Amino acid sequence: MNQEYVYIMLSDTGTLFTNVIKTYTKAPYNHASLSFDSELKEMYSFGRKKPTNPLHGGFVKEDIFTGTYSKYPNTSCVIYRLQVTEREKQKMKRILEVFIKNNHKFLYNILGVIGVSLKEPVEFSNSYFCSQFVADILFRSGIKLWDKLPAMVTPDDFRKSIAFELLYEGKLFEYHPLKKVMINNHM
Repeated sequence: MNQEYVYIMLSDTGTLFTNVIKTYTKAPYNHASLSFDSELKEMYSFGRKKPTNPLHGGFVKEDIFTGTYSKYPNTSCVIYRLQVTEREKQKMKRILEVFIKNNHKFLYNILGVIGVSLKEPVEFSNSYFCSQFVADILFRSGIKLWDKLPAMVTPDDFRKSIAFELLYEGKLFEYHPLKKVMINNHM
């Protein structure tokens, strides 16, 4: 039986918005994304719809080379992998299809971020923040890593969980699988 994995990337772009969040959280990373491949080609989260506007957010398929990360080449990150069953991975992809098909209906849950700081979950049916989204996808696929609601999960909870295997920590554009993609795309 093949081993299946999903990948979690935590990142820090170093923007004013992320620095404000870091001042409060004291955590090294403040954004979480979910990917189905180690090259991070198929990566999803809740974040900026447009790289230059942190206030216009929602569900996004993140593209490292053309999206928000392309504007912040000094982004630091940590990449983990989580072993899952084929069934769990397929469930995640089916759940994700709902987000992809209804992309325009989802909003960024800024009140949820505030709720985490107040230790009070704030949930709306079509509204998520990044780590809430990733935790919810895992939870709805049968993977329960924390004894709290997805609306209370922070990027640092992923970093502190022993369920994840550390693959890389450093500058995003120095991550070896990405460097191979960059070389192959320029040849």
